[in-house]
Parts: sequence; C-alpha cells; structure tokens
Amino acid sequence: MKITVMKHVIHYAVSVSLLALAACNPSVDQVDLAITNVTLVDAVSDLRPHRTVLIDDGVITAIVDSSEEVTAEETLDASGQFLMPGLWDFHVHFTYDSRFTDAMAGLFLFHGVTNVRDTGGLLKDILPVVEKLRAPGVIAPAIWFAGPLLDGGDVVYDGINLPGLGVANATPDQARANIVAIHEAGASFLKIYEMVTPEVFEAIVDEAGRRGLPIDGHVPLSMRAREVASKVQSLEHLRNYELDCVSDPEALRETRRAELANEAGEPGSALRARLHRLQRIPAILDEDDSECLASTEALKSTISVPTLRLNSMRLNVPLLRDDFDAALALTPESVQTDWGNAKSQLLSADQSIDTTFDEWSMRRTGELHAAGAPIAAGTDTPIGWSIPGYSLHTELEQFVEVGMTPKEALYTATVRPAEFFGLEVEMGQIAEGFLADAVLLDANPLEAISNVRSVN
Repeated sequence: MKITVMKHVIHYAVSVSLLALAACNPSVDQVDLAITNVTLVDAVSDLRPHRTVLIDDGVITAIVDSSEEVTAEETLDASGQFLMPGLWDFHVHFTYDSRFTDAMAGLFLFHGVTNVRDTGGLLKDILPVVEKLRAPGVIAPAIWFAGPLLDGGDVVYDGINLPGLGVANATPDQARANIVAIHEAGASFLKIYEMVTPEVFEAIVDEAGRRGLPIDGHVPLSMRAREVASKVQSLEHLRNYELDCVSDPEALRETRRAELANEAGEPGSALRARLHRLQRIPAILDEDDSECLASTEALKSTISVPTLRLNSMRLNVPLLRDDFDAALALTPESVQTDWGNAKSQLLSADQSIDTTFDEWSMRRTGELHAAGAPIAAGTDTPIGWSIPGYSLHTELEQFVEVGMTPKEALYTATVRPAEFFGLEVEMGQIAEGFLADAVLLDANPLEAISNVRSVN
C-alpha cells in the first residue's frame, strides 16, 4: 500500500464508522461526531439538503436541519458535499493475486467501497485476511466471505492450472462434509461453481438451508438457469444464462452433460473453457424470444451480479480509460509494470475482436433490469484488470448505460447487497438507527453516477 493511499484512508475515516452494530441512543451532547451542512443522498429517500447527521458509537442517532444547534466531540462541516452510504463490491477475490491481497482494503476505502463480499478463496488463504481486516482498530472494509468455491469432481480453480480457489465435491456426502468445515470456519455464505452435478447441487442447497447460509454461484453447466434461480440467493457473471435462451435448451444441456463425463480426463479449467467455446456464441446466435422470456421470469427470484465491467471488456477496455493510469498508480509496483506492459501490447495489436458476448451481456443486463429482476454490483476484482474500488465505479456507469437511473444503479451497490444478508434494516441508507457507514462526495451521484468517483 502506498503511504499516500493510507493517509487518505485515515483522513476520511473520521467520517466513516464500521465499528458498531447497535445504537446506544445517547443524548445529543454525548455524540461522537456531527456532520453539518451536508446533503444526504441514498437509493431510498429523496435528496435531503441542509442536514446535520449525528453519529455515536458507529450509529446514526439523529438527522436534523442544519439550522439546529448541536454538540458533539467532533464536528465536520460538509458544506457543498454529499453524504452517501458506503458502497459494496459484491464480487471480489482477496486471494486470487497475492500482489493485491495486502493492498486491497486501502484501495477499496480510497474509492468509497466500505463493504466487500469475497466470493471464493481457500480457507487457509482467506481466513488470515478476514482476521486481519476484522482486528480491533483496523481501518478496513467490512468483509463477508464464502470460503472455497464448491466445484464438482473436476475443479476449475485447482491451484495448478488456475489459482487455487475451489475444492472438489464429487458426491453429495463430500459436499456436505466440505460445508461443515466451511461453516465452522465462520463463512458468511456458500459459493456453488460450474462443474457440480445436479445431485451435488441439491445436497449443497439442502445443507445450506439447514445451516441458514445464503448461496451464491454460477449456473452449473449440468443444469439450466431457470432450474437454479429459485434455489440460490445470487448468481454471477450472467454465467450460462445464454444456454437457457436457445430454441432447444434441453438438447444443448444433454450435449454438455455428455462432455462433463470427462472420459479424457481433462483438467477442470480446460473442460469448462472448451464447453464455453463450444456453446456460448452459438447459443447467443440461436436465441429464442419465448425461451428467454421464460428464463427471465425465473431469474426474478434471485439476485444477478452481471460484472459488466468484466463481461464487456472488449467493448470497454479498462486499460484504455482516460482515468485508468491514475488509478493504476495507486496499486503495487509489480501490478503497474505488468498491466502497463499489457496496455502497450494492446495498443500495438492489430487484430479483429469478437464482441458478441460483450454486446449480449450489456443487452441481457438491460433486459433483466427492465423485467424487474434484482441486480447487484460486483467486479470480480482483481481479475481482468480490475482495480479494487475504482472498477466498481465503472460497473455502476455501465448499469446506467444499459437503462438504470443513477438512483437505481446506486441501489445495486448499497441496498441490494445488504438484502442478500438480511441487513437492509441497518445498512444501505442514511437514516436514523442505521450504521454510520458512509462516504462524503464532492458531487451528486444522482445527477451523474460517475460522481461516485468524487470521494472527498
């Protein structure tokens, strides 16, 4: 972490409190902090100018007109500024790239991300990270974690061909045993991956239900999106949604199941990649409106996390954004070198690029939103040139591009993630009794969602 980043984090942490989980309802003259002359903005209420927010023990205890006199141990004049709920990145991997692991917390806070959901990492790797971030006195985002990806007998992220994020679940009994260990380690939810069989999928759903654990995942290649949606609480990347929209989705599934038998013994990563190459683009080109409408209806029962900034990278290349270099300069030096070289190679490349999947991802997200399907904002940081925190802003901008209002986009990164964990009654709004989990901005994000980048 660069010193300049940490100084910034410590400076504005005065107005960001993540330390308490219950209000003590103090009298006005006992509060820790008063933020005065501020405009309040969230995804639930109308814009509220000229407000003073009183905070004590990490909780918003009162919101009053700025004309009222208040007493607090510390007062912060926020004239001309906007107080917004802290953002969530709903899809991150702290242990995917070890160069980022120690830097990620500070980068998230620097960009106004105060809550993160780690969607896959081996327990031996992620538990030390969680312990460090949750240690008393540490200034860091709140973290929820899944532990390892619950994959099938063939594991995609096996630590050999790809970074080690997943564990094998060849049988229902093996899946239940893995879940016992994950739950005992303190995981907040479970993550189902693409290579599981329907039998293992059902065992995971059953065991998660017994333990009260929400489920996130990819649509398994052996199943269809409409079968999976009602049994999990969120799904990532629009992954394998397209396979449920073709004129004969059942035939396509049977072809996949035959390949998933894996008689040649391919590594899980190679097998999955081959199936994607075999069916993804043909499925998009063979889209059937009636089948897709049925799939959309089913997907209303879960939260979709499109990770558009990843899915549409060929249309919206992160490395080529005007503000990317400034954000990259805050990352570890080895990352700056590698990604700088990648940018040079990209600029010198002379080849045509197929953007079929990218265009479909944008369109499909817009369709899901228009139909009323729940959507949350996540980035897959640090995969795919994703800078922690910075890339979430890009995700929100792309949500507006596909049809959301700025207020709706803000909902995907504040209220919707809290709903996944049943925390929407205490997080995601600037309201009395809610956690004082907030960020000051220099511009109104409801006028332009890009203003979420103006973290004060």
